[in-house]
Amino acid sequence: MIPRLHERAHRPHDPLEEALGRPVSPNEGLTEYTVVAHWPGLDSFTLDDEQKIWTSVEWAEHLEDPYFEHPFAVSPDDDRRAILHLSVRLHPDDRQLTGPEWAETAHRLARAAGIEVPGKEHGCRWIAVQAQPQRLDLIANLIHLDGAWHTPPTDILQRLSAEARRIEQDLNLFRVRTETTARPAIRTAPTASAQLASVLTQLADEQAGPLAAVRGLVEHTAHRIARQPGSAGTDTAHRLELIARRLHAIQQDLDTTATHMAQPRVAAVPPAARHTAHRSP
Repeated sequence: MIPRLHERAHRPHDPLEEALGRPVSPNEGLTEYTVVAHWPGLDSFTLDDEQKIWTSVEWAEHLEDPYFEHPFAVSPDDDRRAILHLSVRLHPDDRQLTGPEWAETAHRLARAAGIEVPGKEHGCRWIAVQAQPQRLDLIANLIHLDGAWHTPPTDILQRLSAEARRIEQDLNLFRVRTETTARPAIRTAPTASAQLASVLTQLADEQAGPLAAVRGLVEHTAHRIARQPGSAGTDTAHRLELIARRLHAIQQDLDTTATHMAQPRVAAVPPAARHTAHRSP
């Protein structure tokens, strides 16, 4: 599962069209199988007996409303682009997720990105769209209901990547570690294998390892290039995403190798001496 942070936009229409894979329409109703999750405050906007199937244009207008309600809300850098768009793609070998699993993934990514804070009443409006195979898109307006501007954390991509790894483990997706026992502690006098295992573990570290930093830069570059016009940029971005996937696979291979190296070896037991019965003549 590879998260992608898109460039912020002025309007939600373009991100929604990218999430749907087609233009927004005033005639196309999006059911709960397409909009799989949304900000908790949306329930207060609809009556219990009101039809909750909105068209794609109505969803875009709903996300755009804070612009008109708070026309002077800007970021600390006087930036008016308030539409945040992030997406994740599953590995081609991953199984098909169910609707509740997509919804859980959406809420967890929204919390990791800081656009959903449990217990916060005046947060961001956001929706999660699952309209293309193995892909989920989150679109949010950074202007809170009270007019405050939400500034995403500076390490938002690292947080999303770390949460994506945890989601992969929890949902049993591609290349999940299978070991269930705790890693053996390194002895006070480590062997050469244990020392090398420690080095491999540091290389594979998802939070502070060098490969994680390289993968983050590759993913960020792919996201920037994908926004450039022309098919050449799209092809380059796709190749970079494949490189990021290979880097992630290398991290997991290193981690698995380090685990095997750190496990104490059991000395081979010499075969018992063969005893032959002595028979008296």
